[in-house]
Amino acid sequence: MVSEKDWLGLVVEEVVDPEQMICDAHHHLWDYPDSPYLLPEFLEDVGDGHRVVSTVFMECGSMYRAAGEPHLAPVGETEFVQGVAAMSASGNYGETQVASGIVGFADLSLGRSVREVLDAHMVASPNRFRGIRHATSWHAHPDIRRAHTKPTEELSRTDKFREGFEVLGELDLSFDAWCYFEQIPELVDLAKAFPDITLIVDHFAGPLGVGPYEDLDEVFNRWQQMMEPFSTLDNVHFKLGGINMKVNGFGWHKQPMPPTSDALVDATERYYHHCIDQFGADRCMFESNFPVDKVSCSYRVLFNAFKKIAADCSASDRQKLFHDTAARVYRLSS
Repeated sequence: MVSEKDWLGLVVEEVVDPEQMICDAHHHLWDYPDSPYLLPEFLEDVGDGHRVVSTVFMECGSMYRAAGEPHLAPVGETEFVQGVAAMSASGNYGETQVASGIVGFADLSLGRSVREVLDAHMVASPNRFRGIRHATSWHAHPDIRRAHTKPTEELSRTDKFREGFEVLGELDLSFDAWCYFEQIPELVDLAKAFPDITLIVDHFAGPLGVGPYEDLDEVFNRWQQMMEPFSTLDNVHFKLGGINMKVNGFGWHKQPMPPTSDALVDATERYYHHCIDQFGADRCMFESNFPVDKVSCSYRVLFNAFKKIAADCSASDRQKLFHDTAARVYRLSS
């Protein structure tokens, strides 16, 4: 059986625009027994030719505390990533400042008592913790996996969730949203109810391509219509990426060879162009979603695709899309 590394190595490309500064706005770190993705593995990816100067870590249920109160267990993830970020900041591992920003998890269903968890995250990482993600991706169809947070239907509309959400604003913390595209109206309602809280929509708000959603053109058309209400919500920002997962339905992982950057562009560029055209570079940022999207393509190929998609943008807009918007929204130092 061909390993993932060997399979991805079947496609080799020159790096497009290697001097473009990049802040990777979304990646994970974990130590699963069969697939560790820690600092060495991540640096191998980001060091493959693109100029990644900083990154934002996104919660993934890694390194939770084994002892203590269950609701405080996620603070262990922030403690872990803060240590990785300190290693990176030593300068011993190259230019990339890994985890310049940290987004953790806190259960907003705790209501106002979530303040204890958020305070603990900020103590664990006083210089990098920027907010939380409480994934609400839920679907009734058995072929569509629910988020690792085990959300219930319409979770973000419950009173307790919104009580907890309000605390984010009091602490000047942001909220990353991971939902499926059919849940976009819930996200719009949440953003309208809390206009002073920065909300970042991950992975294009989850267009699906499995189960009842195998008609990708129909999905895109419905997604496009559902995204329109975000146009007037200035507190909402968008991560461009995370669309090469199995659930998105492009089936890259089933092919004898991984896609080239041109193939990625041909299949997915309409999502990127719609967001950039509708919401502007000030509200959009590129994300790798690695190592999750690594099931489909290499880091070099992925960012080559991003650069080709953004080729017609102005130099100023490219700088925002690849670096400045993420650095501003997550209040990074680099």
